[in-house]
Amino acid sequence: MLASMILVACQSGTDSSQSAVDAIKQKGKLVVATSPDYAPFEFQALVDGKNQVVGADIDMAQAIADELGVKLEISSMSFDNVLTSLQTGKADLAIAGISATDERKEVFDFSIPYYENKMSFLVRKADLDKYKDLTSLASANIAAQKGTVPETMVKEQLPNAQLTSLTNMGEA
Repeated sequence: MLASMILVACQSGTDSSQSAVDAIKQKGKLVVATSPDYAPFEFQALVDGKNQVVGADIDMAQAIADELGVKLEISSMSFDNVLTSLQTGKADLAIAGISATDERKEVFDFSIPYYENKMSFLVRKADLDKYKDLTSLASANIAAQKGTVPETMVKEQLPNAQLTSLTNMGEA
């Protein structure tokens, strides 16, 4: 299952979350890293003639910024750069349909999950009989977004598949 969560401002094992909140308040803005290709959570839309990142996650980020009394700054990037942005301190928070894997939990603090989604494969209708189970996908051409749990699963469970790693979901 994919659980959408917010990666909080501090990394595990570093300063307390209170000092991270204090730092955000001091600079007067909350910088949020996201990959705006996961509607309805985060996506690009024309608003008053301007291309903006909108969606449920962005509304949640705005509510957090409002609660802190700071401005919201959205930093759009490919999904595979979202975690790096947080880890290097370029962002205070990451919000992009991020799965809380054990490996990621060693580095980051996660919010309580607020959305769960089962992962599945999408195949052409003409190929339904060809792909019945995981074994039948062993040498298939498979596309997955870079830096995601599905990409890792394909690499680990289907090493002979022809994996195409996509920068964003729209490339599929």
